[in-house]
Amino acid sequence: MVAEQRPDLETIDMPINMGPQHPSTHGVFRMVLVVSGEKVVDVTPHIGYMHRGGEKLMETMDFRQGIGYADRTEYLAQFSAELGYVLAVERLMGVEVPERAEYIRVILTELNRLTSHFMFAGAFGIDSGLFGTSMMFAFREREFIQDLFEEISGDRLMYAYFRVGGLAWEVTDNFVQRCHESLKTAERGIRDIDDLLTHNEIFMGRCQNIGAFTAQQAIAYGLSGPMLRASGVPFDLRKDEPYSVYPRLKFDIPVGNYGDVYDRFLVRIEEMRQSVKIVEQALEQLPPEGPIVAEKLPRRLRTPPGEVYAKVESPRGEWGVYLISKGGDKPYRLKMRSPSFCNLTALREMTIGQFLADAVMVLGSMDIVLCDVDR
Repeated sequence: MVAEQRPDLETIDMPINMGPQHPSTHGVFRMVLVVSGEKVVDVTPHIGYMHRGGEKLMETMDFRQGIGYADRTEYLAQFSAELGYVLAVERLMGVEVPERAEYIRVILTELNRLTSHFMFAGAFGIDSGLFGTSMMFAFREREFIQDLFEEISGDRLMYAYFRVGGLAWEVTDNFVQRCHESLKTAERGIRDIDDLLTHNEIFMGRCQNIGAFTAQQAIAYGLSGPMLRASGVPFDLRKDEPYSVYPRLKFDIPVGNYGDVYDRFLVRIEEMRQSVKIVEQALEQLPPEGPIVAEKLPRRLRTPPGEVYAKVESPRGEWGVYLISKGGDKPYRLKMRSPSFCNLTALREMTIGQFLADAVMVLGSMDIVLCDVDR
């Protein structure tokens, strides 16, 4: 009996939509993954679902009103966005910020870095399949710092506390004590997340050798922040192009060895420890009294004609403001340089060749904020 000749099966690549409403995209982001079996062969990111014209709106607002729109761009690191914006206006006006205000700005910005990285670590643990324990640890400690921010600014999310020339008002009388309390809880949270994830066999298997980027690739794509440092590039604006009182503070720049998803996680965990050290030093050096806003500022801020670019090291990387003024109380043109947008450009190259399940880990390791991407 002759065996029946069987035809060859035809195989085709399959496009799969992930998002725009998907828990692992951390916001309204869509990527079309083309897979051959379980391997990703192409990725097309689709952005713009959160676009609200923030830059153009800020051009219609005076220099105080624009602070609120900076908040709404980087809604997990609002103080970093506020700081970048007010720095641009201050440099254009030639305003000198009082020392006490500078220290308070740095303290709040570094505490905000902690809340942002807690959010990353909590969500990333869920992405890896380790259920919700990491999120419970992260939000437990994040809540203490959020309470502090609310006491100071009156708001839990959109603080609008920094001002051109300093701060909106003085901090609470127990500010130093509350900061120390928040640091203690933060250290506990860092230990718990570290113990839960860092040496967990499942977590390591999901992260190691996934989405690796060399230092040359990271530089070529314009990556910044933990994404760049995880690839072994020790670049941090707080040290390399220092601003505010950072030159007076001692801290290390954590870097990775392999540039993969696991290194991006480790870099952020170590950055949290460094932020604790920065805040402790800033609290020790904080002048007990003094002005919190520059003297002789007019009620209606007006800048001379000119252009300026100011940038800060946000939890996601270089957050910058390019500002053009023709004189008056409003920007003529304002452009935001968002790290989430720039880092996201590397998604395609990082994901091609990985398994479908690994695409979630690569995207999660970028720690994007969609309002920061779309603006």
